[in-house]
Amino acid sequence: MKNVTFKFKKTRSTPEYRVKYEHAAAFALKVAAGISEGYTIHALLSGNFIFGDFIEALAVENGVTIERLTFSTLAISDENVISLGNMLESGFLGHLDMIVSSYFWSHNRSNAEFIYEHLCDNRQSRIAVAGIHTKIAMLQTDKSKIVIHGSANMRSSRTIEAVTIEHNPELFDFHDAWHQKILTDHAVTKRERRGGDLWELVGEKP
Repeated sequence: MKNVTFKFKKTRSTPEYRVKYEHAAAFALKVAAGISEGYTIHALLSGNFIFGDFIEALAVENGVTIERLTFSTLAISDENVISLGNMLESGFLGHLDMIVSSYFWSHNRSNAEFIYEHLCDNRQSRIAVAGIHTKIAMLQTDKSKIVIHGSANMRSSRTIEAVTIEHNPELFDFHDAWHQKILTDHAVTKRERRGGDLWELVGEKP
């Protein structure tokens, strides 16, 4: 058997601190004050914490425009969809890409149409469906590339969650590369068409 040698880039030690938070707005202010390139924040979140609210609060409470947000999640709630829609409408978010799990898509079809109506129709947002279990969000501004990863989905779970937030361009680019491949190959482009809407597409005109 041929020997294989792996070479790993030496990394510098990363300053870090740990916080515990219950509500999104207060946490967003803390993150903005503490996060800078090379820093990592480890956070323990209560069951009252809604992850989508945190992303909106991070932008609104600190007056920051997120140029691009890409995330993968096992599931997403209607409340988080509304929050993201508000950000797109208000200009706090420039572009949105989403990957949701095939499990969520097959068991929550009513939510799927809600996502299209609020985030995809006329907004150029993309949503892909894949066999994923990751909970990763990548936020790009004019000055930073922030990665948020951990156990929290884009919904309230009524359970304690742990997340790590890093201002880390290299980690951002690593996760962004494979997210973009899934979005390109597995993007859902149209809602399921039924009834009169479907007939308008395929039926003969009198």
